[in-house]
Amino acid sequence: MSGQARSRFRGRSPLFSTQTTEGSPLQVLVRDNNIEQAMRVLKKKLQREGVFREMKARRAYEKPSERRAREKGEAVRRNRKAARKLAIREGLIAAPPKKAPPPRRPAASAAAPSTPRT
Repeated sequence: MSGQARSRFRGRSPLFSTQTTEGSPLQVLVRDNNIEQAMRVLKKKLQREGVFREMKARRAYEKPSERRAREKGEAVRRNRKAARKLAIREGLIAAPPKKAPPPRRPAASAAAPSTPRT
């Protein structure tokens, strides 16, 4: 390992890292050797960055005419969504009903001992 790489991780756990579209590295801390949790966080960050959508789009060649049609459709959907949000904000249309939160599970009683997870 070079001196630069060693100093980058000084006093920390190693990180999963990949470059985002903006060029800044995407980092996920691995805490207590919990790889599963770190992988979930990484997957969520990649989803937000649009990496999975980009990979799916690049599986096959997209003709320029298809690309223009797709981009035009995306722009129409974006504009409709913005107009709908503006109309809701201005009170021209009613906001959609809010979803009820899922019912909470009852907490385990203190008297019953819990079995350790393996």
